[in-house]
Amino acid sequence: MSRTTDVVQKDRNQGKNQLRVGRLVKAHGLKGALKLELYTDNPERRFVTGAEFTLQVPEASPWHGKTVTVREYRVMNGNPVVFLDDVEDRSAAEGLVRAILWIDQDTSEIEENAWFDQQLVGLDVVRDDVVVGKVARIEHFPAQDLLIVKAGDQEIMVPFVEAIVPTVDVAAGKVIVTPPAGLFEELPDAAGSEEDAAADAAE
Repeated sequence: MSRTTDVVQKDRNQGKNQLRVGRLVKAHGLKGALKLELYTDNPERRFVTGAEFTLQVPEASPWHGKTVTVREYRVMNGNPVVFLDDVEDRSAAEGLVRAILWIDQDTSEIEENAWFDQQLVGLDVVRDDVVVGKVARIEHFPAQDLLIVKAGDQEIMVPFVEAIVPTVDVAAGKVIVTPPAGLFEELPDAAGSEEDAAADAAE
């Protein structure tokens, strides 16, 4: 599970704020169960019986525009597994694989290490006590989220994981980054370095 925004603002449901709480990754067994990739620190609270989720699926999917309701949530062999109403067999479950689950969320309820997109957009991006850009937007992907940082006339994609973005200080208006070499600057060109070395040798 990525560290990133478990809470984001989406217009999926009349502009309401929603939580992205999980992704259905694999059919499990023959009775419609699905293994979950969790994007929430509180699965027992989110996946209670009767909880209803908005589905993020391709437009071509028969599930597009529909919701699903939790029948049962379990942890089986260390894996989170969910049973959904009207998903009674493996074939039906396989039709939901890779769907992302969203739930309506009160803006006052924010989980640890989770921020609304609008809280992050516009924050200064600080590296080694120097402002190197501003957060332009957030891109959400199943594996992790990306901060899109505007640095001069460039947009840099920064994985929003703790190893690279260890500190988010909304009150101070900044995020602190510890990026790998080459993320915010071009690495020396190998060919150019060889030419420079040859020129130095000739002098």
